[in-house]
Amino acid sequence: MSPVADFDRFTRWLTKAKLPQDGRLPPERKLADQLGFSRSQLRKILAKLEAEGRIWRHVGRGTFINQQSVAPAKSDIGGIAARTNPPQAMQARMIIEPEIARLAALHATPSQIDEMKRLAGKMRNAKSWAEYEDLDWRFHNLLAESSGNTLLQEIQYLLNGVRRAVVWGHLNNVPIGPRRDYHSFAEHDDLIDSIATRNRPGAAAAMQRHLNSTLSTLMDSES
Repeated sequence: MSPVADFDRFTRWLTKAKLPQDGRLPPERKLADQLGFSRSQLRKILAKLEAEGRIWRHVGRGTFINQQSVAPAKSDIGGIAARTNPPQAMQARMIIEPEIARLAALHATPSQIDEMKRLAGKMRNAKSWAEYEDLDWRFHNLLAESSGNTLLQEIQYLLNGVRRAVVWGHLNNVPIGPRRDYHSFAEHDDLIDSIATRNRPGAAAAMQRHLNSTLSTLMDSES
């Protein structure tokens, strides 16, 4: 089958599946065996569903369907993005994301911190901007999940989707992928170090520096 057919078959199963009350999906291995997918096929499907906001993947807990459509629909994000310019998106990020980082330094679990490090490592080895963008999107959503605040997690999902549509398209990414000295690599490392050491002011400051660098890159690309 084609990837499109695989995705359609999975989503049809999802609409009929009898899941626990919390919407948790079966473990990947069991689910792949049940539906006749390889683990690789299933992970691609889950990644697409996560990007559309139809599932949440909680490190150490499992994968959950958004049964009540709490996360904004992709079309809603598109509509908001169409009315938002890059400076507005960055302004919202600077208000919200340092506080998310501060809370993550207080509440992040060891498994969530390990996943941050894993994603940061994969970003360093990204072969294209599209691959980097997807990993970066997952990284910032994970930070919000690590804050331990459900409402902030939902706000971050919306913010992250809008900035992905609005800010990324305005950055002048001339090379095929990020250079080895790309500013975000060290900034992400500093942020993770602060979270891992439970340094709440340091985490907020590291996020602020990261956003300032992104804003500077954005302004350079607009000039």
